[in-house]
Amino acid sequence: MSLGTLSIANNGNTVYGKGAINHLSKSLLALGASRPLIITDRGILNAGLLEKLLNSISDFPDHSVFMDTPSNPDEAAVEAAALKFLSKDCDAIIGFGGGSSLDLAKATGLRATHEGSLERYTTQNSGVKLIGNTPPMIAIPTTAGTGSEVARAAVIILENGEKRIIASPKLMPDVAILDPLLTIGLPPLLTAATGMDAVTHCIEAVLSPVINPTAEAIGLCGLSVALRNGALLSAVEDGSNEVARINMMAVSTHGAMAFSKGLGAVHAMSHACGKNEKLRLHHGTLNAVLLPTVLRVNSTAVGEKCHSIADAIGIPSKADLASYFLSLNSKLGLPSNLAEMGIVPDMVPDLAVHASIDFCSATNPVSLDVADYESLFHQALACR
Repeated sequence: MSLGTLSIANNGNTVYGKGAINHLSKSLLALGASRPLIITDRGILNAGLLEKLLNSISDFPDHSVFMDTPSNPDEAAVEAAALKFLSKDCDAIIGFGGGSSLDLAKATGLRATHEGSLERYTTQNSGVKLIGNTPPMIAIPTTAGTGSEVARAAVIILENGEKRIIASPKLMPDVAILDPLLTIGLPPLLTAATGMDAVTHCIEAVLSPVINPTAEAIGLCGLSVALRNGALLSAVEDGSNEVARINMMAVSTHGAMAFSKGLGAVHAMSHACGKNEKLRLHHGTLNAVLLPTVLRVNSTAVGEKCHSIADAIGIPSKADLASYFLSLNSKLGLPSNLAEMGIVPDMVPDLAVHASIDFCSATNPVSLDVADYESLFHQALACR
């Protein structure tokens, strides 16, 4: 497959194809950068992927590396990475890894160029109007799921423990490099979990009440590639299947482009569960487990859209989507309920409060209060 260059919503360029990482040096030159800070994690180092990246920028000896990305990026990590950016006099940021590394990279660029705590820049505080220019950024995902490489937002845990979104066109990566070969080494469970993250993005975007026909069509297309065409199952069953890997990377991008329309209760509940630092639950796995429960309540209000989703994934239009995704999770080797992930009933009241105030709850097709979320969490604990 040859390299392709795409323009995504006129905000950034996407280089896509096998071996696309070899375009990194050229991208840095185009941005006028010579001292990039690479933000990644130790798993990327251990997998040998960081070596591939460094080999591709051997003509940039003044690079620096920050490897302490936590599984859920927090304000402390942002402060540490921003300090390294400034102390090393860096002039660009490369986010390299999963969604956590990419979100941390965006927030680092913000913190390195803006005063004060991150809380003042969150969407909840109308922070977008305070966000100015940030350093040039290149995003290189090594998973196919979050779509953060083509999104203008980052999700960060603040000092007070709240998970918040920071969003602005200024945070959109200048370049996204999508090399499916970087995902070949992902183990089956992580492939499944990140893939279901992308699928959930597509579904919740379609069901969002916000009117955006283009984003909705992109979401349905992503579902068709992942599920009707079988890319997700193929990538899980055979991690060396390059065609499946290429297609799932495209699905990830589709999902991120679609959720400009908004997300919903699955993500609100997932974010609430993800706050538990003791359990350190994977976001994509949570989305997969919560999806059937939320679909049951949402389908009562958006039946026609559910029919469109069923058509896109290649099942009868009036099929029970919740049952379909329960079965799919089983095939993918993912948990069937929250109890299997360590969530217990005593946690539900606190989880429900956090889900009810999560930014994603506002664009769920059904209005849900704390009591509704308590009911949904209890259902998800025992879902089969």
